Amino acid sequence: MKRLIATSLIVPFALGLAACDVDQTEEGEMPEVNVEGGNMPEYDVETADVDVGTEERTVEVPDVDVTMPDAEGEPVTGDE
Repeated sequence: MKRLIATSLIVPFALGLAACDVDQTEEGEMPEVNVEGGNMPEYDVETADVDVGTEERTVEVPDVDVTMPDAEGEPVTGDE
């Protein structure tokens, strides 16, 4: 049902696009720009003092036991 609705919506759009014919009538051109003078603003910035270092730590990780049930049938090889 969804496929029928999608197809019925796509067909009118495709026909609408096929009915358009666009021809370039004039070449485009970038405008000429003259830049003179100017001044970049200046800033006085005081940044935070950051100390970066490393430290060795021991982290306890929980022990997880996973018991998989026996599989029935043939294994999947990807060649199906």
